[in-house]
Amino acid sequence: MSKIRVVQYINQFFAQIGGEEKADIPAELREGPVGPGLAFNAAWGDEAEVVATIICGDSYFNENLEKAQAEVLEMVKSQNPDMFIAGPAFNAGRYGVACGTIAKAVQDNLNIPVLTGMYVENPGADMFKKDVYIVATKNSAAGMRDAVKKMAPFALKLARHEAIGASCEEGYMPNGVRVNLFEKERGSARAVKMLIAKLNGKPFTTEFPMPSFDRVAPNPAVKDMAHATVALCTSGGIVPLGNPDHIESSSASHYGEYDIEGVMDLDAAHWATAHGGYDPVYANEDADRVLPVDVLREMEKEGRIGKLHNKFYTTVGNGTAVASSKAFAAEYAQKLKADGVDCVIMTST
Repeated sequence: MSKIRVVQYINQFFAQIGGEEKADIPAELREGPVGPGLAFNAAWGDEAEVVATIICGDSYFNENLEKAQAEVLEMVKSQNPDMFIAGPAFNAGRYGVACGTIAKAVQDNLNIPVLTGMYVENPGADMFKKDVYIVATKNSAAGMRDAVKKMAPFALKLARHEAIGASCEEGYMPNGVRVNLFEKERGSARAVKMLIAKLNGKPFTTEFPMPSFDRVAPNPAVKDMAHATVALCTSGGIVPLGNPDHIESSSASHYGEYDIEGVMDLDAAHWATAHGGYDPVYANEDADRVLPVDVLREMEKEGRIGKLHNKFYTTVGNGTAVASSKAFAAEYAQKLKADGVDCVIMTST
């Protein structure tokens, strides 16, 4: 019996080519396994093998979406595989989006089973968990062994077109598909067991998980705005012209801190947006439309606020992981606090 042929997609980091400085490399095809493919081959033994690996930079894929998809699809097709695996991407946002995008494209265009893996808060998970099977992984590459342990047997089931069980059995993220089945115990008995477990502080698993929303209680209103220092922050990607800190247009990995001491207006000669999730024309014509420095300067002049803080903080919200966004804010909030800022206006797009 011949081995199951697998093609794997990985980014520049897992191919050991480089980090962010190599994120713009175009797609290339290499024979055999590279990086994580070696672990998959070891897990499969004689049952399957990675016959080819496609490597592509995260920035290249996300910034040249149609072209990159077409290139990768052609590479996959040339290998005539039985199975396609993307990643795992863990909590790398742009990598996760790329894995989800190309996995769906392969499934839709080549009609072969696909599988990817990523952390639950990766933006690619929310975007593609209803379209392709995504195995839940840990949030960093330190979880590679655990990811391969989950993904390898599941990939074999998919490649063999075997019946796929519930997400809690197979380890993939819930995709909204419900299947009728007969339980050994009736619902009332199961409910009572869960209630008893909950009352006794023991673990239990609900059969109807509800969405979890992060609620942030608002701080008390600023009592004296006429003497308050106000700061501007944005997820709209406003940056100095040329984007000197190379904030990514999608799935940002960092934020920028920029000085606006004496700046009265964000004119098109000096400011623009790095955001890739909305039409940038109007923001590039006048960046004050996203980050209203001009309005705050007027309010400062009129005495309606004490002063506008001399720095603003910016990143791109497009596809950026929630965990990353929280980490950015937690870091620059301490800077704002240390600078004596009384309140912050956070703008979006």
